[in-house]
Parts: sequence; C-alpha cells; structure tokens
Amino acid sequence: MKKTPLKTPTSEFLEVFQALRAILTKHSARLNVTKDNDEWFYADMKSKTYRGKPLCFGGVRLGKNYVSYYLMPVYMNPKLQAMISPALKKHMQGKACFNFKQINKPLFLELISITATGLKMFEKIDEVTFG
Repeated sequence: MKKTPLKTPTSEFLEVFQALRAILTKHSARLNVTKDNDEWFYADMKSKTYRGKPLCFGGVRLGKNYVSYYLMPVYMNPKLQAMISPALKKHMQGKACFNFKQINKPLFLELISITATGLKMFEKIDEVTFG
C-alpha cells in the first residue's frame, strides 16, 4: 500500500496561522500558554479547572487543509454563540472551532472581539460545568 505524502503548508496557511495566533497571544499574560510552536498555539485559563484539569481557553492549529482556531468560551456560552455573525458561522466546525484557508480581515476582527469577550466571561466563572 502506497502512502500519500502529507501536504506541506502553503505560505498562505502560514500567514493565516500567524494572524490567528496573534489574536490569542494578545491575551497571553492572562493565560497559561502550554504549546507554542510552528504548528500549534495552545492556551489554558490561569487557575480555572474542569474536572481537575486546566481549562482550555483556545488554540490555533496549522493543518494540511486549513488553519483551525479553537475558542472554548463559544462552546459553553449561548450568549457568545449568539454574537457570531452568519459569515463567521460558515467557518465553524462543531461548537468551538473555526477553519480558515486564507486571511479574512473582517472575520478576524470579529474573532478578536469574540475572543476578548470570551476571556472576560471565562474569568468571571467560578465553577465550570458543561451541559
């Protein structure tokens, strides 16, 4: 069986990754960055846990077909979900992931706002529950 080689990220994907990473790194003083390399940026909340483990705030992953932006406050907050425009919803996969193949300044500006709002919401919660 012949293996198909993995796609190499395009320079455009690298630019998308860096632009999305910048949205999260703006808040890194208020987060615990646990992974920061050429393919992943991942940050947990400081001193917030869920089931005894650090509570994930968000991340960016450079994939072979797109760049993913994960934002956990969206997953657990219907008010924040309601703030998402129809255009940004078209990029959603699941409840907390947005996929992009190119930079989209209006949608990235929206992500900046939603990320900041989500961080404020997460910082205010005492106990994390899902469902």
